[in-house]
Amino acid sequence: MQIRVLGSSGGIAKGYRTTSFLINNNILIDAGTGVAQLDIEEMSAISHIFLTHSHFDHIAALPLLADTVFDKIPGPIQIYALPETIKALIEHVFNDVLWPDFTRIPNRNNPVFKLNEITATTTVELDGVSVESIGVNHIVPGVAYRLESAGKSFAFSGDTGENDNLWNILNGHEGLDLLFVESAFPNENCELSIRSGHYCPQTLAADLGKLRHQPRIYLSHPKPGEEGLILEQCRHAITSHTIEGLLTDDVFKL
Repeated sequence: MQIRVLGSSGGIAKGYRTTSFLINNNILIDAGTGVAQLDIEEMSAISHIFLTHSHFDHIAALPLLADTVFDKIPGPIQIYALPETIKALIEHVFNDVLWPDFTRIPNRNNPVFKLNEITATTTVELDGVSVESIGVNHIVPGVAYRLESAGKSFAFSGDTGENDNLWNILNGHEGLDLLFVESAFPNENCELSIRSGHYCPQTLAADLGKLRHQPRIYLSHPKPGEEGLILEQCRHAITSHTIEGLLTDDVFKL
């Protein structure tokens, strides 16, 4: 399993891209502005997209991706998301007001996007990769994802604050090799972090204490310009694991 970081920031600026990870060239986890790291041929190879939740930094590239590849793909790109996320896409994005409805273009039988509802406990099997959704704690319904292939596993927390479910589910598996986990704000903004359903270093440290595995851990979703401070505070608060930051175009092979 190969994981390429297309974007992992909590905002945009020069050199910053929002959340999207490419798995084995054909699976996307989230579709933030990081999708623009791909060329047209790479975009056209995407056949499955798993969304963590409906917030714009995780879905922003979907409309323009559709417009770029609609005449270059063999069939619909399958989107997997919670019912609330799908409802938001239909009502607020692909509504023929903000953007054409690519769930029925070119036609209803062969659209660019096919929307598939999942639950917080769904597992989808794709080309030797198992993708498991895990309910998390955000201000809108959201999930994390755990992917497994050939005995190796990777998890991405999505956007979440303190919770037990993510860690309980991860502990229920035999192992975890790689974890991308969010920490959106530094400790100075911890109250805002909690209100908005995000981790800050001190709350992430408390929750990582629940994890029984020892994966390689990388931080995602820091606010632009705050990466160094958040990473420093996480390293100070978390002594049980080694913590690194994610960079655009990082590639991990499991």
